[in-house]
Amino acid sequence: MSQTITRRSFLQSGTLLAGASLLPRWMPRLAFSPPGYGPRGDVLISVFLRGAADVLNMVVPHGDDAYYKLRPTLGIPRPDDRRAEPSSRTLDLDGFFGLHPKLSPLVGAWQTGQLAIVHACGAPDESRSHFKAMELMERGVEDERGPASGWIGRHLATLETGNASPFRAVALGEIPQRSLSGAVPVTALRSIADFHLAGDPQALAKMQAALNSLYSGIDAVSGIGQETLRILDALQATDPLSYNSATDPAYPESDFGLGLRQIAILIKAEVGLEVAAIDLGGWDTHFAQGGSVGQMAELMWDLASGLAAFHADLRDLADRLTVVVMSEFGRRAAENGSLGTDHGHGSLMILLGGHVRGGKIHGTWPGLAEGKLVGPGDLAVTTDYRDVLGEVCLRRLGNPALGEIFPGFQVTLHDLVT
Repeated sequence: MSQTITRRSFLQSGTLLAGASLLPRWMPRLAFSPPGYGPRGDVLISVFLRGAADVLNMVVPHGDDAYYKLRPTLGIPRPDDRRAEPSSRTLDLDGFFGLHPKLSPLVGAWQTGQLAIVHACGAPDESRSHFKAMELMERGVEDERGPASGWIGRHLATLETGNASPFRAVALGEIPQRSLSGAVPVTALRSIADFHLAGDPQALAKMQAALNSLYSGIDAVSGIGQETLRILDALQATDPLSYNSATDPAYPESDFGLGLRQIAILIKAEVGLEVAAIDLGGWDTHFAQGGSVGQMAELMWDLASGLAAFHADLRDLADRLTVVVMSEFGRRAAENGSLGTDHGHGSLMILLGGHVRGGKIHGTWPGLAEGKLVGPGDLAVTTDYRDVLGEVCLRRLGNPALGEIFPGFQVTLHDLVT
């Protein structure tokens, strides 16, 4: 690095924290959270299953006879079906609903009351268009006339916590999720390794030396530089590639598993994280979906083993965490001729955390019998997804501004969290 570098040229170079969305205009945002500082409420982890997950094969209504009539090939066998291999049977939860066998890593959280499911949950939009459904759901609005910002972005903007950390809101991936858009800056993080200057220790040492030289004074700009150094020090010590959580089960070796592991690292490092958003795609299973095994079953294993590892890794912090899992809509109740499922309507949401009213299937089950389905043959929505998110915002994130987060919608509380 040049000996003649100036503060102006350094700030304009945009080389620090390469790959993060807060560059190049990062200087006003690089205020590390004060030591020991925590968010006002829980840390929220938003997981979006992109592609419209087939929730009827995730949380199976094995007590509804119509399910097996609609799915003679794709239906997951009942827990007591002796014609099926035990490993392929539904894992019973309450005598009517059960988990897909590939979701077995979540059974422990269910049994300890830290995992809840809201079935027949979703949005009022019936377009069955991925793009439109995701757009409206992430904005938290009913139609295109609503605000362009995301529901999480509005939550952050209406909750003043005094937290100016660039890690207040983190998006795992190339670009921030639409739900995070708004007035509060968001860091898009492909990998914590992005902050290690491509793993080059000499480059990092030069950067730190330059920062020490540039910001050795007592003025406000020097204070920002010192906060930046603390960020570098903290992140240098949190290398996800060498991080060993010793969890059982272990994080899956997938992008989703790596993302959750990095979120856990940021939470433990106490860098001011309040919200993290992560996606798991691939759920648009029109063809060869599979039942107890197959392409969707492998996605469910990735989801369940990742969430279970995250839950185990942060068990001591469970009272400060809430995980919300959602998808843009569900899939058709009947299987199609290609051994897959088409776009549907009703979906579900999963809640995981220390203050979840877990071990319970919430919501009103509308049934799958003839006359109970909506549209071309879909599960009906009996709980609006904004009720779930609104209750989490109010009771777990400490934000009562529900009218601003979900404009034009009256949130109904369902006692999903305490």
